[in-house]
Amino acid sequence: MELEQLKQLVLDALDDMKAKDVQILDVRGKTAITDLMIIASGTSERHVKAIAETVAFRAKEGGEPPLGSEGLSEGEWALVDLNIIVVHVMLPKVRDFYALERLWSATEVNRKAAGVGAGQASPPNLSPATEEAPKYTVSAA
Repeated sequence: MELEQLKQLVLDALDDMKAKDVQILDVRGKTAITDLMIIASGTSERHVKAIAETVAFRAKEGGEPPLGSEGLSEGEWALVDLNIIVVHVMLPKVRDFYALERLWSATEVNRKAAGVGAGQASPPNLSPATEEAPKYTVSAA
């Protein structure tokens, strides 16, 4: 399945499950782990689990079984690894604490200023980026 098809499958599953505040981060060139990260919030631990399980099920149905999933038993933060897309579903308080959107929005300019080479993670004390990676908010239709 192509990246755009898988992205749409994930976004449809998130929309069907009423996920909140869906963000898409294009991390190509920042990590070799994945191409896109899709981050969404659930309203309760049960909702987070249900969203993540639905994403995994729909991907498997579509011919892209997940490489793995984490956090389904706890329900505060669930991760579904679809190889070219990693889906994070979190409670809002957990999402605010870890701030993945801010973490992954560090620009190459800031990385070079901090002395970090391309392809390496930014140091933890790097100030927040002034520019953000391409993000898209998905609103309920």
